[in-house]
Amino acid sequence: MNRNSTNPTDGVSRRSVLAGAAAGLTLSTSGCIDSVESVVGQDVTDRLALSITTVPADNDREAVRIARHLEANLKAVGANVSIDMRSPSEFHETILINHDFDLYVGQHPGGIDPDFLYGALHSKYADERGWQNLFGFDESPSMSPPEVPSEGASEIPTVDELLEEQRRAGDGDTRKDVIADLLEKLVEMKPFDSICIPEEYRVARTDTFGAWNGDEGDGDDDGGAGHFPTRYGFLDLDPEPGVDQLRALITDTWPTRNLNPLSATIRDRGMILDLVYDSLLTERDGELESWLAKDVEWDDGSLHIELREECPFHDNEESEEDRYVTAEDVRFTYQFLQDTSLGNADVPSPAPRYRGRVSVIDDPDEDIVIKDFLREHSRKLRIDVTTNVESVAKRALTVPILPAHRWRSQVKSRSETDTASQGEWGLVTMSNIPPIGSGLFRFVSNSERESLTLERNDEHFTRDEDGLPDVGDLESVTFGIDPGGTAVDRVVNNSADVTASMLNAHALKNRLDDDEGGDITWLGPQQSETFYHVGFNTRTGAFSTPRARRLVSRLLDKAWIVDDVFGNHADPISVPLSDEWVPDELVWGDEDDEDPATPFFGSDGELDVDAAREAFANEFRYDDQGRLRL
Repeated sequence: MNRNSTNPTDGVSRRSVLAGAAAGLTLSTSGCIDSVESVVGQDVTDRLALSITTVPADNDREAVRIARHLEANLKAVGANVSIDMRSPSEFHETILINHDFDLYVGQHPGGIDPDFLYGALHSKYADERGWQNLFGFDESPSMSPPEVPSEGASEIPTVDELLEEQRRAGDGDTRKDVIADLLEKLVEMKPFDSICIPEEYRVARTDTFGAWNGDEGDGDDDGGAGHFPTRYGFLDLDPEPGVDQLRALITDTWPTRNLNPLSATIRDRGMILDLVYDSLLTERDGELESWLAKDVEWDDGSLHIELREECPFHDNEESEEDRYVTAEDVRFTYQFLQDTSLGNADVPSPAPRYRGRVSVIDDPDEDIVIKDFLREHSRKLRIDVTTNVESVAKRALTVPILPAHRWRSQVKSRSETDTASQGEWGLVTMSNIPPIGSGLFRFVSNSERESLTLERNDEHFTRDEDGLPDVGDLESVTFGIDPGGTAVDRVVNNSADVTASMLNAHALKNRLDDDEGGDITWLGPQQSETFYHVGFNTRTGAFSTPRARRLVSRLLDKAWIVDDVFGNHADPISVPLSDEWVPDELVWGDEDDEDPATPFFGSDGELDVDAAREAFANEFRYDDQGRLRL
């Protein structure tokens, strides 16, 4: 992409703004005369005032620049706009827990299967907290005025209906067709606007660890180490003689302060939690493989699971019943995720994290059947699910398996209150340090905002099972903090071995082609599951209609953002799924290089203010000073 970059701080020329103001005045005195008259004498409080919530540049420089781009273009069309900058923890608390935002710019964790959209969009989660439907999106007539002719409207599936149908469609072409309809509906309704998928890059030293990404140096993948941020990124790392500790850098301080697997406000994608807690299946290169489950068989709506033998939890319980992971721990985990109060509160309090994944298990009490006569030691179970799509069912097996004896006692000690507000009560917000899982590494120590150290779990099944990679001679991992600005230099200067978090585009600038002295290697590019997006709070008056949301989407020049903000280390998108799921009409066009659903009002990052204002005038009102009003 070769484009002429405009002012990176706004992308709107002064001449355009002045012309736009005049255009707005013209509009307000001609086609919108009734609206002009109606605002005469009114208080200015009905001016469209918005805040764009995002995180500081130290945490995500790209998100800030997207927010600035949007801010400038919203101002150009007459809105009163400000940037609401929050720390990562405050940002997530604001959008995930409090829902106190107009629109925000950030990264969505996405997923390897389209079913992640179920949790992200289904209206039954509109009043819940956490990553599920944080937009408050609800297509019901009482929440969102219809924008299509009433005739035949009942025949058009809703987003809810399509989300449910893709779980019943079975694998293959039928499901793909339903997903295509869902994506078309998504760009029509626009509860959020997908911007781009970043390329993931990391940097690592080659003189402390001889193999990264499974490459032993001969270019062949030996089946060992995989990609960060999955568990496989920490396997078969092949430390050089005398090296037994991995020094990794992460961008966020949260893992040094809080390792609660239930918390939705932890910014980390779960990489460190996945090292401490095992799940039944794990991801490797976009596929799910056996992990704590030795075997999983799919049989027409049921998952038949056999756990590995003698996988101990990290607390070394003397009791034989509590020491090893059993089918009872698995059942407890799914009961607990469905209601973290375990029935002790007046209303259930689902975990604000993993909600969408486990929603295929309707009732863990009834749908999880433990086999064997020795019930408390059983390693076999059957989970009945409400889907006939195997990949959707298996997503439910990627949540951390929790020790029932630890968490049940926590619930009991805190259940004096009859309220357990989702995402806010102590069991979900506590630090959970030290964490007790059964994973590859166990907790050793932490220094808040500085470091976290984990040590190898010598009793982990990967140490004994043939055919599985393990951590080998690696005895511990210490995670240090670097927001990203100096992370590459710290690896080059041998004060760290690898950047475990994805590097931002700014850190890559002018460095990817430099061998930095020959002792480092770049890991990537890797296609990310995350994507940048703008989220709309559909609960607010300004964004209660899809028309308004689509208009704001057209203020984003995604091609320019990828070029100027990401240095082309990202792919612009119109929908948040990989190409295999995207219908032809929504595939990003290489020829015209613009969003096929909501094309930008302008080109090369510069807004066509006249065109934008004319379109906004059809949805909002302008006063006699060219200001946008509700």
